[in-house]
Amino acid sequence: MNRRQLLRVAGGGCVAAATLGALPGCSTDLPAAAIAAWQPPADTLDLRRWVLSHALLAPHAHNLQSWVVDLSAPDTIVLRMDMQRLLPETDPLARQMVISQGTFLELIDMAARQRGHRAEITPFPEGSYSDQAPDSRPTALVRLVPDANVSPDPLFAQVFRRHTHRGAYVPQAPEATALAALQASVAGLPVKLGWVTTSDASAMAQHRQIAIDAWRTELTTPHTLLESYHLLRIGPREIAEHRDGIAINTPFVRALTALGLFDRSQASAPDSSEIREQLQRFNTHIATTPAFCWLNTTRNDRVSQLQAGRAYVRLQLAATAQVLSMHPLSQALQEYPEQAAHYQAAHQLMAAPGDTVQMWTRLGQPSEASSPSPRRGLPAHVRNSGL
Repeated sequence: MNRRQLLRVAGGGCVAAATLGALPGCSTDLPAAAIAAWQPPADTLDLRRWVLSHALLAPHAHNLQSWVVDLSAPDTIVLRMDMQRLLPETDPLARQMVISQGTFLELIDMAARQRGHRAEITPFPEGSYSDQAPDSRPTALVRLVPDANVSPDPLFAQVFRRHTHRGAYVPQAPEATALAALQASVAGLPVKLGWVTTSDASAMAQHRQIAIDAWRTELTTPHTLLESYHLLRIGPREIAEHRDGIAINTPFVRALTALGLFDRSQASAPDSSEIREQLQRFNTHIATTPAFCWLNTTRNDRVSQLQAGRAYVRLQLAATAQVLSMHPLSQALQEYPEQAAHYQAAHQLMAAPGDTVQMWTRLGQPSEASSPSPRRGLPAHVRNSGL
């Protein structure tokens, strides 16, 4: 059933939504419980918990938040991957998962500096897991050491303002000064930052085509589409219960779900109305995107992936300071077979031979205010409190 048919059956838009028991009203605001973590923690909180309360706001693939911390040793944080929160279909090598561990570590470092501490980060203290899959060994061991010589990072001021914007962007290319600020934000990290704007029409056309083709592949491949369907949180009740994944609170999708017209247990047909509408919406956003940027590494080992994550969150924070936003285009960088042609095209366009494109994003000024993503809160991540 398409949108027009649904509105005929249900009586139309918000009115229909308000009459369904599962839809109390028509607000698209996220439940307060789901975004409570976006309020700054009290300064009286234990140092490690204060630091971690900032780190859990880091960007994460599919908003899975697969961070597990052990606080059993004093002044120490042991970070592990939550092995129940992986993306085996779209991220079969867990590269994006490791990048997401890196974003968390970078915010730990920045928050520690804010409180006059140095974060001594040892990656993979018990050895790195394989390049095929993660395991339960620590991703990193972090010691928080008082240090009068550390200075706060200016980007820390953007932590609570940083949001991923997946909607439309103002079609004006970022200023040269803003791009220079992005470059400065990753100076000193072993990554290569690249970008292209509307001043290069040919390159922009290539970026747009790869993004469109890769998104179509992901939406029309049943096993990858289902992985995303299983992470959809539709409506206030689901969003507040899970506080992770892909939150959808629009009246139309909520009405479809309440009427039993959206079955998340099976992949939609490639020619279905819901797939066509998603493709059309995405293609419209891509067509008006004023810039793309990407982060490459010369190696693709696990430490390099962690470093890419640290660089990416810094890049997002720097963009936020410039009133810009980013939207990752992960599909063409994913290592499952159906994306192979797009993966090759993306690397030919953005990488030198042997380099790996770790992150590729839309870049621009959001056309409307961005919303925070749901967060599970600190207790969900702590396994051994040390208390």
